[in-house]
Amino acid sequence: MKSNLFITALLAASISFVACNSSNAKPVKNTEIEKPDSGETAKIQVALLLDTSNSMDGLIDQAKSRLWNIVNTLTTLKYEGKTPDIEISLYEYGNDGLSEKSNYIRQVTPLSTDLDLISEKLFALRTNGGSEYCGAVIQDATKGLKWSAENNSMKLIYIAGNEGFDQGKISYKETISDALKNNIYVNTIFCGNKTEGIGLFWKDGADRGKGKYFNIDSDKAVQYIATPYDDEIAKCDEKINKTYINYGAKGADKKRNQVMQDQNAKMVSASNYTDRAVSKSKAAYKNESWDLVDKVKDDAGAISKIQKEELPAELQNKTTAEIQVIVNEKKKERETIQKEITVLAKKRQQYIDTEAKKTKTQDDLGNTINSSILAFAKVKGYTVEK
Repeated sequence: MKSNLFITALLAASISFVACNSSNAKPVKNTEIEKPDSGETAKIQVALLLDTSNSMDGLIDQAKSRLWNIVNTLTTLKYEGKTPDIEISLYEYGNDGLSEKSNYIRQVTPLSTDLDLISEKLFALRTNGGSEYCGAVIQDATKGLKWSAENNSMKLIYIAGNEGFDQGKISYKETISDALKNNIYVNTIFCGNKTEGIGLFWKDGADRGKGKYFNIDSDKAVQYIATPYDDEIAKCDEKINKTYINYGAKGADKKRNQVMQDQNAKMVSASNYTDRAVSKSKAAYKNESWDLVDKVKDDAGAISKIQKEELPAELQNKTTAEIQVIVNEKKKERETIQKEITVLAKKRQQYIDTEAKKTKTQDDLGNTINSSILAFAKVKGYTVEK
């Protein structure tokens, strides 16, 4: 384990950073990738496999910093004019706190649309010395996650670390081959020198996985571009939280967690919080499992099926018709705020893009993932709508 290396990772639109040499590999069309079939439900599934051994604090910090930026990139993708479902999974590996029998691997979350859950678990990760078995964690993600069977779905693994890619008893060559049989493409991110990463087989892993090989300098702090629109978007976020109506056994806890993830984003930076606020204005940020407004979108008759005791105290004495009126009001209010954020977010991104051209910084983990996602999307027949 190289204790002098710091690293970073991760699942969204483009804020510039100071980071070390990326491979800058240009996307190459892969003729073996199947073209999407019309009429099928599209999904974008991304599994993030993060090394949480002692030297990886920087990697985790970058993942926290870039999660919502990556989500925002994913939400720009359309398939046949429709927004695909976005599912993200999080794994950690190489941590001594994990079981040796499990090859020091833990599935932190399954593939999930619950973005607040992903954020919660990401911020809870802690590093600890361990053995990093890349082949084993790729195998676990390939076999242990519920991957889509649809040809138009985009299925990507991103594994980040800084030790030899060939460590452990499970061959990365075999596990990557198994991933490809299921149209799961493996991308590798080496936290260190590009040439060193090649020598440690990280590029070979990406080549075999028909993915991209990148390298980043996780010792470099993330640099943000503040914009004139950040404060306005933050105010919108405060208003949008008031449109959520919790229900169910875990509803109140989920609503509190929404606020907690706002705070986690703020602790990283104002720009990161703004990225999260933009994500919350997108269709991909949906909470039908605990929010009555989102639930009614999927099931118009949901209100009549929910027990009174599962509702907030202020709604328990109201009739179904009265609750429906309140839900409709909150829905309209939320849509108005989301439209306002969308307008501000476009202006913000234009500002960031203009400023980023002035600072010739290289890719960090977030930009690395974003660029490869867009490259795969083009091959799979997706379009980008900013």
